[in-house]
Amino acid sequence: MTRKIIGAIASLGVALAMVLGAGRHAHAQTATAPYLSMAPLDQYLIADRNAEITLARSAAPASISRDAEVRVLGRHGYETAVKGTNGFVCVVQRSWTAGIDDPDFWNPKLRAPICFNAPAARSYLPLTIKKTALVLAGRSKTQMFDSVRVALDEKALPALESGAMCYMMSGQQYLNDRAKHWHPHVMFFVPTTDTLAWGANLRGSPVLGTPDAQDRLTVFLVPVGKWSDGTIAPTDEP
Repeated sequence: MTRKIIGAIASLGVALAMVLGAGRHAHAQTATAPYLSMAPLDQYLIADRNAEITLARSAAPASISRDAEVRVLGRHGYETAVKGTNGFVCVVQRSWTAGIDDPDFWNPKLRAPICFNAPAARSYLPLTIKKTALVLAGRSKTQMFDSVRVALDEKALPALESGAMCYMMSGQQYLNDRAKHWHPHVMFFVPTTDTLAWGANLRGSPVLGTPDAQDRLTVFLVPVGKWSDGTIAPTDEP
């Protein structure tokens, strides 16, 4: 598995990819480490609510996303913008869903449209909501991860449900400064397991996998050939 893949997986907030109150006291960034602290909050927000709804829905094919619930990020957290009917929930994740050591953790450019199925919406999305709430409350990166660890220890966050998965097929996604738009893909969330049990990361295997020790799960990714709008995706090796 290439470093580019590892970077893409890490910044999906899990993989994947958020922060706010601390931005009021952000320090100057440097060229070699440009995201040492949070940028001003407005840089993480999308001013046009309808644009964020459209971006969130672009995570999955219209046959899925048009009937999904859509949540948008406001100054006080994620808000339901559109009620859904099919159990899916689409959001645009920000950078703070990345791992604690990820260089793009505070990258305000990161936009990761993602559409969770019902099991993931019930059992994985609360993790994203928790992280976002802590960031909006002005918690530092370390404080946020410590709070999540305690919540997991005390079972204040739901256990991961069987069948939890999501779509990340938006041609407008920007996962980090290394992977950028990367590839359209689907992801599966499972309790911590050996990636070899899925044949992940082996030569010729379409399945990529990585353990996420901080969130206590394993994420598997499967790149697909088309973006959510049906256009052909890059064919170079991920």
